[in-house]
Amino acid sequence: MTSNTGSILLALLTGAAIGAGVGILYAPDEGKKTRRKIKRKVEDTTHEITERLSHAKEELTKTAAEKKDAFDRKLDEAISTMSYKADDIIASLERKLEDLKKKNAQLQK
Repeated sequence: MTSNTGSILLALLTGAAIGAGVGILYAPDEGKKTRRKIKRKVEDTTHEITERLSHAKEELTKTAAEKKDAFDRKLDEAISTMSYKADDIIASLERKLEDLKKKNAQLQK
C-alpha cells in the first residue's frame, strides 16, 4: 500500500465517520440513544481503522522483507561475480609474471 493510498483511505474513513456523526446528531432521537449511536459508530470506525492499519503494517513488513531478500541475493551474486573476476585477474597477473620471469632469465643468459 503506497503512502498516497493510505492517506486517501484515511481521509475517506474520517469523512465517513464525520458524516455519520453529523447524521446521527441531526436525527430526531433522544440524547441517550444518540450518544449510544455515536459511541457505537466511533467504536466501529476505530475497529475498522485499526484493522486497516494492521493490514497496511503487515503488507509493509512483507514488502520490506521481500526487498531485503532480493537485495541480499543481488549482493551475494555481485560478491560472487567479483570473486571470480578477482581470481581471473590474479591468474592473468601470475601468467604475466611468469612470462616476465622467463624473459628476464633469457636476457640474463
